[in-house]
Amino acid sequence: MSQGSEHLDQPVITFAHKDVMTLREDLTVQQALENIRQRGIGEKIVYFYLVDEDDRLSGVVPTRRLLTAPLETPLSELKISRVMAIPHTATVLEACEAFVLYKFLALPVIDDSRRIVGVVDISLLSEEAFDIAEKEQMDALFESIGFRISQVRDASPVRAFRFRFPWLIATIGSGMICAMLADTFEVTLAKTIVLAFFLTLILGLGESVSIQAMTVTIQTLRSTRPTLGWYLRALRRESGTAFLLGASCGTIVGLAVWLWRGSGLTGFSIGASILLALCAASFFGLSVPALLHALRLDPKIAAGPMTLALADIFTLIFYFGVATWLL
Repeated sequence: MSQGSEHLDQPVITFAHKDVMTLREDLTVQQALENIRQRGIGEKIVYFYLVDEDDRLSGVVPTRRLLTAPLETPLSELKISRVMAIPHTATVLEACEAFVLYKFLALPVIDDSRRIVGVVDISLLSEEAFDIAEKEQMDALFESIGFRISQVRDASPVRAFRFRFPWLIATIGSGMICAMLADTFEVTLAKTIVLAFFLTLILGLGESVSIQAMTVTIQTLRSTRPTLGWYLRALRRESGTAFLLGASCGTIVGLAVWLWRGSGLTGFSIGASILLALCAASFFGLSVPALLHALRLDPKIAAGPMTLALADIFTLIFYFGVATWLL
């Protein structure tokens, strides 16, 4: 269980329902049902817990068993003596682990004298799991663009600026370099104007593939200690995937250009540059987080802006370079 949720270390008794339905174990089924009608039951009653003469937990009677047994049957004959209970000192994390381990719909919370002080149900696990999953998704989203959400939540404008602006420099820098590359290949663009039509497409493909590769690498680095052997194996695997992605996307776009503009050479040029660009994007998506991890820097924070910047620069180099060579 992740420790990303701030509730996990809190006492479980804080979240327990106090409308606990306890029954004396010496009652019959008929007496128990009359007792229940008189007292009423809470909205989230799943099990009926039995207590002895000292109000200590002694067993549990499932609702189905209570409703179907003969009225004269003593509850002591219907009870399940082995009851899984949670101590009142347990945390929410420990309670969630108990739900996962024992698969019960509800668990009683007991004090040191084994008296019931509350009940928690399976909704506790569901809510915590949802909160954790949502938080991890939000953290992953914000980390991919250069900062943690915890750093900017409720921060002053100046503090938020300090965290957010430095990473935008990487975007500005890569954008300036891309602009200079476009200026360098101005003649190529003027000669083959169709290249301008697909510029946004190829940049988007490169960024998407680089983010995919980076995300997979960062997730792997959470549980794997990177070594040179691991990097080479990962690079070989990622290269195969990148080649298939690049070949597929390049073929689709190249054929579309050929059918649209009637120029097979232009279509081949754009398709080939897509293949090279996606291979480079995958390389940076793998290598940048691995390098940052090797340098003992946080790959989750720094990898996103750096990977996107490098992917954009090399995408344009391949795009214009192949076009200049072939066209």
